[in-house]
Amino acid sequence: MGELYPPIEPYETGMLDVGDGNLVYWEVCGSPAGKPALVVHGGPGSGCGTGWRRHFNPDRYRIVLFDQRGCGRSTPHASDPTTDMRHNTTWHLIADMERLRGHLGIDSWLLYGGSWGSTLILAYAQQHPRRVSEIVIAAVTMTRRSEIDWLYRGVGRFFPEQWERFLNGAPGTPRDGDVVAAYAGLLENPDPAVREKATADWCAWEDAVLSEETGGAANPYGERPSAARLAFVRICAHYFSHGAWLEEGVLLHDAGRLAGVPGVLIHGRLDLGGPLQTAWELHRAWPGAELIVVESAGHLGSAETREHVLRALDRFAVND
Repeated sequence: MGELYPPIEPYETGMLDVGDGNLVYWEVCGSPAGKPALVVHGGPGSGCGTGWRRHFNPDRYRIVLFDQRGCGRSTPHASDPTTDMRHNTTWHLIADMERLRGHLGIDSWLLYGGSWGSTLILAYAQQHPRRVSEIVIAAVTMTRRSEIDWLYRGVGRFFPEQWERFLNGAPGTPRDGDVVAAYAGLLENPDPAVREKATADWCAWEDAVLSEETGGAANPYGERPSAARLAFVRICAHYFSHGAWLEEGVLLHDAGRLAGVPGVLIHGRLDLGGPLQTAWELHRAWPGAELIVVESAGHLGSAETREHVLRALDRFAVND
């Protein structure tokens, strides 16, 4: 149980001009006549990997993937210090998703993603509920400032030594200061050595938070290719230092807008960086959403997490 579908290649790709000098990479896999589904990757700034394609039955789904502004194959790339980040916000990404939907001639689509992707899914769906058929989320976040503070400060109570190093990576930042904003500033420094050190320090902290899940044997953030790491950290710091441009708690407050949209929320009880409380609160506020708690999983998920994702996507694999 829980086996991914075989690897597939896209039958259509493109670069969508979304304005402000940005081109967003997109691809479509599976069946042209299948149920439309959009993969919304995390990060922000992680880019969309090929493994996401394999969560869908390729005979039943028309699978759309895209790289959000500034990362992956989209241009300009955030690893380039000359790339203007002013045109990279949550609201720009929502508009890009709508533009892509229209470009592909899709009336409504299932949305699937996790971590930051779940925040973007919720923000998009609350703005365009009639364009969303179902939602499947693994690792629920709403990117509230309280959640950001937990990830970059609060969870440090479990990793005090590593958090101290993270704080010291932004010299002059007081212990109760805005360390995320400090890193955002470092990522805009004209000195490439400063940017590279800040990137390494940020990734070391992210990997520390996940170390109980990886056993310290892998560094999923620090081991990324250099340009991908630079873009990821720059985009993360940019978004989180601005609270993702979302009014605090708005996605929870407006969850009622999702009434009538079936949803499956899958979350690991051992997720230190994104505690289960967020998924629980959303489940209670979203009429009709199902919450599945995976007892042995953390933020990265597990074989059981994958099985629940596949079951949900298979259940929704009906083209109305």
